Amino acid sequence: MMKKTVFVASLLMAITLLSPFTYAKPPQDSATQSNITYYTLTPDISTNYIINGSHLGYIRLQIDLMLTDSSQIINIEHHAPLIRDTIISIIGQQSAQQIKSLAGREKIRQLSKQKINQLLLAETGHTAINELLFTQYLYQ
Repeated sequence: MMKKTVFVASLLMAITLLSPFTYAKPPQDSATQSNITYYTLTPDISTNYIINGSHLGYIRLQIDLMLTDSSQIINIEHHAPLIRDTIISIIGQQSAQQIKSLAGREKIRQLSKQKINQLLLAETGHTAINELLFTQYLYQ
């Protein structure tokens, strides 16, 4: 009887210890993990926007660009002034309401990503930016 109890307890312990390995997800392909690269535009973008026609507001952005092809980072670094100018131009065209609202912020983000990819396609033949992220978004 004692041997049977020890055997059942050992069997239950073995099943319990092996079950995480049985149900664990297989690791992702390392090639897909390593291709994603982030590039931070430095320094932060600081510019003004118009409030009610005569007053100026201030906005400061820290922007990270997500690239799916790490070999494109050289093109991003080379064209960083063009990227910064594009974002500043887009911000300058927005109303205070657009800058201060979450929907407006998302519109600015999407428009910036679209315009930058258009410019990069014209300059390099590639659309390198997968996502444009506002990692800091301060307005006054």
